[in-house]
Amino acid sequence: MTKDNNNEAFRRTLEQLEELLDESDADIDYDTVSDILTIEFENGSKIIINYQSANGQLWLAARSGGFHYDYDGESDCWKNDRSGADLFDELSSLATEQADEEIALNRS
Repeated sequence: MTKDNNNEAFRRTLEQLEELLDESDADIDYDTVSDILTIEFENGSKIIINYQSANGQLWLAARSGGFHYDYDGESDCWKNDRSGADLFDELSSLATEQADEEIALNRS
């Protein structure tokens, strides 16, 4: 998978995340500027997601730390480069933790 393909996958992922955030009943604000998605919770905490073109990774910054994801074309998902966990699963857990309410941002 080339970095250009990863960039395309990142843009698709941003669109999916925006749709899931729109559908969520949680009190979440988000904004996407220059391919940087900032998710802000009612308590003021944020999760920031962006694409690092130099290494073709998706990076996520949350209150609990920073996480890097590699795109897996076979499964069409971003996987944590350390644990192998799916981005959407981890993001749901991180958002739930930061919002102090259940937030499911899983693809169907």
